[in-house]
Amino acid sequence: MAKNITKTKKEDKSLNLESILFNCRDYLRGSASLNDKRDVILTLVFLRFIGEKFEDAQAQMRQMCLDRELSEESIANFLSSPARYKNIVFVPEAARWSNLINVAPTALTAALDDALQAIEDSGDALKGCVKLSLFTNVNIQPNDLKKVVDEVNKISHKTFGEERDLIGRVYEYFLKSFAVNATKEDGEFYTPHDIVELIAAFIEPFDGTLYDPCCGSGGMFIQCAKYVEAKQGDITAVNVFGQEKEDATYRLAKMNLAMRGISHHLGTCAYSTFEKDHHAGLTFDYIMANPPFNLKHWFKPGITEGVNWADYGTPPESNANYAWILHMLSKIKADKGIAGFLLANGALGDDDAQPIRKALIENDKVEAIIVLPRELFYTTDISVTLWILNNNKRGGLHHGRNLRDRRGEILFMDLRSWTDNPVKGEQKKKVKLKSDQMKRASDIYFRWQQVGTDGATYAQPELYRSVGLDELDRNGFSLVPSRYIEFVDRDTAIDYDKVLTETAEAVGEMIKLQKENQEALANAFTSLGYALKK
Repeated sequence: MAKNITKTKKEDKSLNLESILFNCRDYLRGSASLNDKRDVILTLVFLRFIGEKFEDAQAQMRQMCLDRELSEESIANFLSSPARYKNIVFVPEAARWSNLINVAPTALTAALDDALQAIEDSGDALKGCVKLSLFTNVNIQPNDLKKVVDEVNKISHKTFGEERDLIGRVYEYFLKSFAVNATKEDGEFYTPHDIVELIAAFIEPFDGTLYDPCCGSGGMFIQCAKYVEAKQGDITAVNVFGQEKEDATYRLAKMNLAMRGISHHLGTCAYSTFEKDHHAGLTFDYIMANPPFNLKHWFKPGITEGVNWADYGTPPESNANYAWILHMLSKIKADKGIAGFLLANGALGDDDAQPIRKALIENDKVEAIIVLPRELFYTTDISVTLWILNNNKRGGLHHGRNLRDRRGEILFMDLRSWTDNPVKGEQKKKVKLKSDQMKRASDIYFRWQQVGTDGATYAQPELYRSVGLDELDRNGFSLVPSRYIEFVDRDTAIDYDKVLTETAEAVGEMIKLQKENQEALANAFTSLGYALKK
């Protein structure tokens, strides 16, 4: 009996997302490209997750009807109405996992494509989530496809429902599988949980509207919703808006948000934010974003005719960094909007954007600049910066805190040394921010904001410093933290005369010892020669 228990525990331990995905890829070996494998497995995970959640909700509703002693006909009518399901996606009959899992291998391709069509036709909540005719086009061998479906069947939401971003985790798995080819500019990117949590900890998007102009697979929304849930307990208080230019990634975002029952507006199709703003004329309470780093070839004639950079001039065509900054500034509410986003460090001091950067600083739009450690991402090892823009630095009550007037000041932080938490088992070096580190960083920011803090003296060497407009002006309106944060010169404490004397003495001893060794070796050879003659 004890032997069986041990075996069960071993099996349970091996049931993890990585092993399931590895098995799926193994079954599809030679059947499809890596991108096709990704699309197939992501779609099956989506069908599995929404199907099981729907059927669990339906079972609870059926029991409620039975408790009220309704007739079977009344129960059937009740359960077939999509409007009855709150905060859960209504899944059409043809797309329900309990039906799909029992389909014979030879009929599975057609059944799955029928399921995708049923999802597309079911209404706005699921429209645009899936790639129609996917399974026919990929053309996987029936038995291999059945093995993959059986493997995905292990991903029960009861087991994996605690995942902050299940679709994102699967997406992340495939990014790691071909991270060499997945670049930030190509749109193949995933923002790790800890970085999203850090941004959320700074801007606190607890209520109102949240916008991401380059939302990718929607992971920023999912993880932010989890953060809000942990702090406030009600994700329905946040209404999300986003846009994504890649068709496949747009579908992932739709899947992700539909799975979680999060109210969302992503526009009717995938489209570049710079070419067509799906949310033109709207402004938002919060923005969280991780735009493509140093995006080239973004500029096209005519795209600057809107209001995005009316007061700041046209951003440099060399890369899109300042185009993203000005777009996001134009999308936060004029009296209270806050944006937290990541950019490559080059945006902090590049010469061609200096006039725009100067205007942003003088207009008190920049609140904080936080340089992050390297190796936080799977697809790039560069150090990046978290920017905080705030349209209200005047002070007052905000989320229960009494804030002072911070106009004319910017808080700089340098977290590049926070690399003491390496992630094990990865193919490349990667570090992760710990929860206590995120809390420490946000506490530094909140303490700087609050009434009673003197910005002129708010500093800790090698970590943070509050800087006024005059000093920024003297430094050419650069936002490079190392220009302002004090770094301790530990060499000044060294007694160089003493070190040089000790070094010279040590070298002398080494020379003396070497000479003695050479003399001893020579004597040994002489003695050996005499011995051989005898």
